[in-house]
Amino acid sequence: MGHCKDSIAIIGAGMGGLAAGIRLAAAGRDVTIYEAHGWPGGKMRTVASQAGPVDAGPTVLTLRDVLDDLFATAGTTTSDQITLKPLNTLARHYWSDGTKLDLTHDAGQNSAAIATAFGPRAARDFERFSAETRALYQAFDAPIMRAPRPSVLASARAALAQPQILPWLVPGRSLDAMLRKRLSDPRLRQLFGRYATYVGGNPLLAPAVLGLVWQAEAAGVWAVQGGMARLAHCLAALFERLGGSLRLNTPVARILTHKGRVTGLHLANGDRASCTQVIFNGDPAALPYLLDVPQRAPKARQTQPRSLSARVWTFAAEVSDDGIGRDALAYHTLFFADDPAQEFTPLAHGRTPPDPTIYVCAQDRATGRAPVGPERFQFILNAPATRPGALKSEPSCNTHPFERLARFGLHLTPRPTADSLTTPARFAMLFPHSQGALYGLSPNGAMATFQRPTARTKVAGLYLAGGGVHPGAGVPMALISGGHAAAAVLSDRISRARSAPMATPGGMSTASAIAAAAPSRSSGS
Repeated sequence: MGHCKDSIAIIGAGMGGLAAGIRLAAAGRDVTIYEAHGWPGGKMRTVASQAGPVDAGPTVLTLRDVLDDLFATAGTTTSDQITLKPLNTLARHYWSDGTKLDLTHDAGQNSAAIATAFGPRAARDFERFSAETRALYQAFDAPIMRAPRPSVLASARAALAQPQILPWLVPGRSLDAMLRKRLSDPRLRQLFGRYATYVGGNPLLAPAVLGLVWQAEAAGVWAVQGGMARLAHCLAALFERLGGSLRLNTPVARILTHKGRVTGLHLANGDRASCTQVIFNGDPAALPYLLDVPQRAPKARQTQPRSLSARVWTFAAEVSDDGIGRDALAYHTLFFADDPAQEFTPLAHGRTPPDPTIYVCAQDRATGRAPVGPERFQFILNAPATRPGALKSEPSCNTHPFERLARFGLHLTPRPTADSLTTPARFAMLFPHSQGALYGLSPNGAMATFQRPTARTKVAGLYLAGGGVHPGAGVPMALISGGHAAAAVLSDRISRARSAPMATPGGMSTASAIAAAAPSRSSGS
């Protein structure tokens, strides 16, 4: 079984693959997505529970304009396809000393809440922090995050244009070190340091520039009605309506090349699919195992060291009226570790911390109200990626998360069993060669932003998309990467068509295999 040689194949139906497929199908191209699992969405998956499917991956959408742009490319709108609920409370935070803090998208409300919880000096610190990270975000959004290829020169120009952000760019300065200079209250430092983990980093090691991650959330957070996995199914259905073909449960065994150019795929079932262009929407660390020319895969420095993983609990339970009560939880609630050093120092050494911060997503609370009866939960606890070859021996967490939550006054019934837990080793099995890392290359280190692979590769006709590719982890970033890959595919097809009379079958693309920048349809903010 095969396809015409001019077809485009996409390996993986994650956010990057679906976004690329939609853009290519909307441009009238013959596109097939091959997905090894039985669902679209990649890490945006669900786990069954007595209250219905529980999101076991990303929990919210930020940077909505990226999704709006994708739907516009397909001739539709976000509101026509899915229902998004803006969260009034971005996140609720608890500390064991009894402090509670809600953050919203309103800067004035946040300052007032911080003043009430931590005092006026902390509020002033926050206002300065917010202003600087807003400028940081604005300086790097277009030239770095939205650009097909990040530019050191563009980032330098952005920094020089806004001197107030220069302290955030001091080489070797970690996010933790910068927060110590900007935030006097240790609880605020703990709160905003945690934003490094949302892209797989450790605040003790991550560059200070990751302070801008807060601004992506401060600009607005949306929950998807029906759960985040609904978004993946919506995008998959749109792709098929545009004429694309989605083949679930169809793993790819090998990407075939001849004289440096893609020629097709060998599927795990023995079939061969002929194609001239392939987008790989998976962890770039897996490419050496798929390419028949592994030396042309991304270099080790583009995939190593690995980002954080997590221990993820997904289940349904009822919240008791005892303790802090049923109304204590927001859609996002964090119960902080008593000592962040005891959480992030072990992680920096590849060990599972004994008493980490517990992130709780109460999926059924997008309206702000507690549902009646059992509700769906996802708990996320930071953990290191696995070591190669060590999938069967994984450290256990000394403190059960439900015992610790009970000390905060949160009581859940029934307590879920071990089969509700997805460990880093399980993630490593679900996503081969990822070592369970949920965000690809670690963002720790000053040059990590510039080391991630971009859309083009050293193999003509092979492109990359997904959270392990520039611009990095997160739903909107993966969608942007899919746009970059689709634009590169379309650009190279035009270039190849123009040079066809002079081309040698199997020769290299006339465009640079690595450095050529593809146009992007991603809109700026």
